Amino acid sequence: QVQLVESGGGLVQPGGSLRLSCAASENIFNFNAMGWYRQAPGKERELVADINVGGVTNYADFAKGRFTISRDNTRNTVYLQMGSLKPEDTAVYYCSARLLSRYYWGQGTQATVSS
Repeated sequence: QVQLVESGGGLVQPGGSLRLSCAASENIFNFNAMGWYRQAPGKERELVADINVGGVTNYADFAKGRFTISRDNTRNTVYLQMGSLKPEDTAVYYCSARLLSRYYWGQGTQATVSS
């Protein structure tokens, strides 16, 4: 089973940036898509962005123009560059790998946006 390890979370002021990383234990091209989800306290987990094996990206409306998903195939790593951060972006961010209808998840990394 693939292991996904997220890093890069932390505390940032409103308007700041964070870059999240997700290192996979195997070739990310083994999966149909890699993605980032988030879950805020008391809310359901929601899609932030994903990228499929062909490189096509998909973003939630709140992420468009502020967040960018990318990947480094040589490192089996997926990134989420987040900018213009708002307090409402505070959440645990999870990396996902999708194979057909099955999802694999990392342990999550906390991002807190606060002054």
